[in-house]
Amino acid sequence: MKLLRAGICVLLAFSVLTHGAVEEWAMAVLEIGAALLFLYWAALLVRGRQVEIVLPAVFFPVLLFVLLSAAQLLFRSTLYFYATRVELQLAASYLLLLFLAAQAYRTLPDWRGFVWFLISLGFLVSIFAILQHLTFNGKLYWFREMRFGGIPFGPYVNRNHFAGLVELLIPVGMVPLVLGKVQRERLAIVVLFALLPIGALFLSASRGGIIAFLVEMSLLALLVILRKGSGRRALVGGSVLLLALLLVSWLGVQPTLDRFAAMKPLEASKDKRVAMAKDAWRIFLDHRLAGTGLGTLQSVFPAYDSLYDGKIVNHAHNDFAEVLAETGILGALCCSFFLFLLFSLGFRHSWRPENGASGALQSGAFLGCIGFLVHCTVDFNLHIPSNALLFFLLSLLATSRIYRAPSVSHTGTS
Repeated sequence: MKLLRAGICVLLAFSVLTHGAVEEWAMAVLEIGAALLFLYWAALLVRGRQVEIVLPAVFFPVLLFVLLSAAQLLFRSTLYFYATRVELQLAASYLLLLFLAAQAYRTLPDWRGFVWFLISLGFLVSIFAILQHLTFNGKLYWFREMRFGGIPFGPYVNRNHFAGLVELLIPVGMVPLVLGKVQRERLAIVVLFALLPIGALFLSASRGGIIAFLVEMSLLALLVILRKGSGRRALVGGSVLLLALLLVSWLGVQPTLDRFAAMKPLEASKDKRVAMAKDAWRIFLDHRLAGTGLGTLQSVFPAYDSLYDGKIVNHAHNDFAEVLAETGILGALCCSFFLFLLFSLGFRHSWRPENGASGALQSGAFLGCIGFLVHCTVDFNLHIPSNALLFFLLSLLATSRIYRAPSVSHTGTS
């Protein structure tokens, strides 16, 4: 299963580095990669290298959502067939990778390796983002022109989507650090790996991202209190936050704010975001049962736009309002089922002191998911493939049962 785990990590890293995999060619690579990994797993199953098939709890609501989208195509209830088909292919890829991750990651060593990959990825992407910020020439990766504009940060065209990535990754490193589950010889490197993403998040000046981060840190403080943590643990977390703020201050806050202020007209205003959410609600009221079709908001929205400003609205800047408009009550039920499992199982697995190291990993994943969902109320990070994929993988970590040693059904290696 080593190759399967490596393939999942490669696809995740690829999607992050290719501007979130928002372009058609990057989506195609992600979808083909998911299909190839599934064929590889099927070959292992046929050869008897995979004895037990695991169906995690969060797999079922995602499956129901995919089936709902497929029904929109089958019964021609979508208002734009092609857009729904494109989004369905992407959703099916998330489903496949979620399923494959459940087969590949079962034990504590498996998940610990995945967490090390995530905090390393967050560290490297944050270094790149900070360097690009200091030497920005108006181009992505210093050479690629942005044909449709944007407010870039790191590999992302939109700074808010970079914030969506790091707000998922920061708690994964911070929580084990604060809960004292990091070995002493690795303490310095984990502090460093947690420090840079926090600094990069504040430099991105994403208000939604910073609010989500503050929610995560508040929940982390509550977790330490509930676990009757020592003052030393709180001191570690506070020291990392202080170092991050000193880093941002040293790099320069005002130049960052000035640069983004100059680009502000490219972003949706607060009034526009509120209006888009209300207009998406009106779309839902006209298509209550199954919505207008997954991925159809851009095509449907002009008839409902109450604050027209001459710009194309491709997303509602509120993922919850958008899913209501596109999938109706049936889609909302699928999403509510997913959130119920995430919060009930995530709380049960991560907030028990007796869960030890596995509980620390799951707490980090759970807090990352919560912060991400907070940000989704003012942005559309779930429509950025890299961020959506990472969210589903962390939801799997937060809700799965973690075995401390390899079981008989998990002996396959490759």
